[in-house]
Amino acid sequence: MITKETEDAVLLYIDETHIRSYHVLQSTWSEVGRQKQVPTFGHHAHVSLFGAVNIHDGETVLHQTTAANAATFLDFLRMLKERYPDRLIVLVLDHARIHHANMVKEFLREEGQCFHFLSLPPYSPQLNPIERLWKWLKDTVIANVFHKHRNDIVQTFVFACYPPYVHAYITNDILLF
Repeated sequence: MITKETEDAVLLYIDETHIRSYHVLQSTWSEVGRQKQVPTFGHHAHVSLFGAVNIHDGETVLHQTTAANAATFLDFLRMLKERYPDRLIVLVLDHARIHHANMVKEFLREEGQCFHFLSLPPYSPQLNPIERLWKWLKDTVIANVFHKHRNDIVQTFVFACYPPYVHAYITNDILLF
């Protein structure tokens, strides 16, 4: 049933991913007899990303963090709540443990009246549109490239996702496109 509350609702498909400095090595073209070299070092930088895509208008919100756990998922929920004030936020998500952690349940009981979770069937990433962004990032943007530092990883996906004139407005906490 459509009510005033649901009429203004925003429908977001959400997920998280991890981008590692050594993440993707794929087949590539090179000159005969000259194998492509991808340098590597003794440490492994990484970035975790939470993402939400509104399938009605395509707006995508990304939140970068050092880890994907229940605490950082709560940070992402708070960010979405701030981004869409006074709206019902319907989140379509997978069955990741962090989405159903006790601290998340407690948050939803105390201050999460604006959220409604819809679970995807188990093992069905093909039903989540944000997975297409993750695939593109990993297959196109960071494939066959080594990133020395965490900041190098962030710079790579920021420059791939945003036109140059937008870069000045991107913060460490929220990325919009």
